[in-house]
Amino acid sequence: MKKLVIHDKMFDEERSLYNLRKAEIRDCNFAGVNDGESVLKECRDIVVKNCLFSLRYPLWHAKKFALVASSLDDLTRAPIWYSSNGLVESCKITGVKCLRECNNIKINNCKIVSSEFGWRCKNVDISNTCIDSVYFLFESRNVEISNLKMTGKYSFQYMKNVSVKDSNLDTKDAFWHSKNVTVENSVIKGEYLGWFSENTTFINCKIIGTQPFCYCKNLKLINCEMISTDLAFEYSDVQADINGHIDSIKNPKSGSIVADSIGAFITDNSIIDSDAIVVVRDDKYKTAC
Repeated sequence: MKKLVIHDKMFDEERSLYNLRKAEIRDCNFAGVNDGESVLKECRDIVVKNCLFSLRYPLWHAKKFALVASSLDDLTRAPIWYSSNGLVESCKITGVKCLRECNNIKINNCKIVSSEFGWRCKNVDISNTCIDSVYFLFESRNVEISNLKMTGKYSFQYMKNVSVKDSNLDTKDAFWHSKNVTVENSVIKGEYLGWFSENTTFINCKIIGTQPFCYCKNLKLINCEMISTDLAFEYSDVQADINGHIDSIKNPKSGSIVADSIGAFITDNSIIDSDAIVVVRDDKYKTAC
């Protein structure tokens, strides 16, 4: 069956290309006075290139789709929901709540400003992309990230099975309650990093911000830096090898923490018994909590 090509058209009706199959849509504009929703709902095996979107809910329940070199503006609310096997590449997206409950989605070379991006998704691959979001990837799992520049609040919460590499994350309250996370060769800046997380590992990372890593289980930091990090590791099970200085450590639960220097080691007013060990390389001594 020959693929249908739709070129240089304008669509603004409700479900204007509903259930479209085996088609390529190029240089089209999804906008207009009729303000129709769900223009490409239930589409199958489609490629969308160089298109402009300014209507709500364009790609819901889509399967096997590619969205390439297209723009989805602020009026394109919740653009991609309940969809699977999709590629989003070289796009600019500013519609809120982009990507929800989707499976097997690849995002590459995009610029995205979208609060509540990526909720409850599975098998997501994000690369070479800039994202500004609040509650980024909430409750998503099986996520691979590389070369991401991310800004916003409350990111990576309640996630499972996450890999982040070569990225810059400027975000407070990140990775709360998340499990099975590995972050490598990245900068993570923000307050209250990683609270209540489990099986989380940071390798060759720079960590910046107050009160990181409290109430953690099986936390590992390998060859990392900690800058402006005070009151770290409270009530956490931790194995940490830190290059440089830690401003202060407070009541770690168990494990060991090694650093070149530590500004303060606070052990007062703890609600638990601790057997954690702290090692300061410069002073060549060990102190048990």
